[in-house]
Amino acid sequence: MHLGSVHCKAEQLLALLDRVDCKKLYLVGDIVDVWAMHKRVHWPESHTRVLRKILKISRGMTEVVYIPGNHDHNFREFCNSDFGNIRIRKTVIHETGTGQRMLVTHGDELDFAVRYSRLNRAIGDIGYEILMWVNRRVNQFREWLGKPYWSLAKWVKVNVSQAEAAIKAYQHAAVNLVRDQQLDGIICGHLHYPTIQQFGDITYCNDGDWVENCTALVEDFSGQLRLIQGIAHPARPMEVVFAEAA
Repeated sequence: MHLGSVHCKAEQLLALLDRVDCKKLYLVGDIVDVWAMHKRVHWPESHTRVLRKILKISRGMTEVVYIPGNHDHNFREFCNSDFGNIRIRKTVIHETGTGQRMLVTHGDELDFAVRYSRLNRAIGDIGYEILMWVNRRVNQFREWLGKPYWSLAKWVKVNVSQAEAAIKAYQHAAVNLVRDQQLDGIICGHLHYPTIQQFGDITYCNDGDWVENCTALVEDFSGQLRLIQGIAHPARPMEVVFAEAA
């Protein structure tokens, strides 16, 4: 979610939370972007409304599990405790309606598979900020033209060979992790790269984000996992439409 960051798409997220009715809600890390807030605090009313909505959901019949990520790692010291009706855990095992046992984790523990120096990471952080700034400007122009949202960041990840290789290395490490634990798959975030892929007998799921892609991973009543995406309607910018993610 990256609440507290200028890149957070809180309004689109609220549109989903207002419609969702689920037995379990997993918050898979980077909910509050403490890193971004160290540089610049950006906290509009919509970010507060997101937190209030999650608290309201937790007071109902929905089990809410919060798994802190690297951008909100400060909350990891509270793992294995509860905040009201919200359970804080480092990882959990989710069993789907079809009997698949899935590891649910943020996923930054798999960064070892993508070996970059501190300098490369620093340059990458700066490049990402520039990319997201350009992404906002591109989509403001597309909205003016009546065109739907388009993720420049995702395009770069798909079309730049080094980024693609890093994603594949990460996925390979994730698959090996759950295979060693004799699980059926993994659900993670971290990469901001939404996908559901099958690697032999292992199901790899990345739920994406509410910064670049506005995606969520859902399990339907048949036990099938699907990615949905929320985008502003090009003709009615205040209306958010949810559909299967491409």
